[in-house]
Amino acid sequence: MVGADTAWITVATALVLFMTLPGLALFYGGLVRARNILSVLMQCYSIACLMSVLWLAVGYSIAFGSSESPYWGGLDKIFLSGIDGDTVSGTIPELLFFAFQMTFAIITPALIVGAYVERISYPFVMLFSGLWVLLCYAPVTNWIWGGGMLADGGIFGETGVVDFAGGLVVHATAGIAALVLAATLGPRKDKSKPPHAPTITMIGAAMLWVGWFGFNGGSQLAADGGSSNALVVTHISAATASLTWILWERIKYGKASLVGMVTGTIAGLASITPAAGSVTPVEALIIGAIAGILCQEAVLLVKNTLSIDDTLDVFAVHGVGGVFGTLMIALLAGASWTAQIGGAVVVMVYTAIVTFVIIKIAGLITPMRVSEEDEATGLDMASHGERAYELTS
Repeated sequence: MVGADTAWITVATALVLFMTLPGLALFYGGLVRARNILSVLMQCYSIACLMSVLWLAVGYSIAFGSSESPYWGGLDKIFLSGIDGDTVSGTIPELLFFAFQMTFAIITPALIVGAYVERISYPFVMLFSGLWVLLCYAPVTNWIWGGGMLADGGIFGETGVVDFAGGLVVHATAGIAALVLAATLGPRKDKSKPPHAPTITMIGAAMLWVGWFGFNGGSQLAADGGSSNALVVTHISAATASLTWILWERIKYGKASLVGMVTGTIAGLASITPAAGSVTPVEALIIGAIAGILCQEAVLLVKNTLSIDDTLDVFAVHGVGGVFGTLMIALLAGASWTAQIGGAVVVMVYTAIVTFVIIKIAGLITPMRVSEEDEATGLDMASHGERAYELTS
């Protein structure tokens, strides 16, 4: 084991958890109406707790077990069987690798929260998220990062899919799942009111930006030049996408918004995620510049053309951004077009099918949507019996 690598991945693990708690929770919480902010915080917090237990129990084994199957890792590492403080994964303790990957398993289903806020039942969120991480996220993780069918030597030959930190594993799966879930759930009854606290959203976005240094920089799994490059390109893409998003807003609408700017930040971060191990800072600037406009147009496509109430734009920002960044690796860094396109298609199709099936199964056990009365009251009181503010809007 290398002490510097262990120290850096320990810090990166904390940073990635920080992305969900409190970063993503606040980012999403500020974007909903005041009567629903606690429900969003509760969903993110609950998902973090549930995914931690499921990752220990079986998720890690499905993703990174020792099975020779190209489809899953098997069950030999359930409850960390055979793993202790002396077990090594590369140059770090396997327990630390488990913890680092656990934070990815936490944030991925938490990203989906943005698609269904203000109208979904809390029991359904918990049941769906638990099934989804085991049946969708963990197998896809195995295919790309665990030596499965999309990795080197898999169905695309010696050159597998290049996905440094989760353009497909995290962002494409979350984005596609969000689109399917939002389409199945249906729109909110009242979509007229704007975000109640853009200030909170900006704070959450800033936390996500900082945490992303661990997300991408930590994915090098070493304290070396590769992790430094990943950190720099992550920052440049985020900054550039923030600027192009508000520039495009200014051109189209005459004003540049704070919510738009921080959404551009997330678009730039999602887009650079798969490519952070492959591109230079100048290439990251190109990725970010395009992402700020591309993801903004995708928001309009989903809302206006497809008429799907993906409320906080999970598919447009994460799904489109993650796939875009995955394809840019072929254009800018010489990865196989066949593997990058084919891998994206396989992951998206599988995610769409499995997500739909899980929705139907979970819906047989617990109602998916709250009543119209509860939706009008707000999920804070209806689902949790609490209120964030004395005055509601």
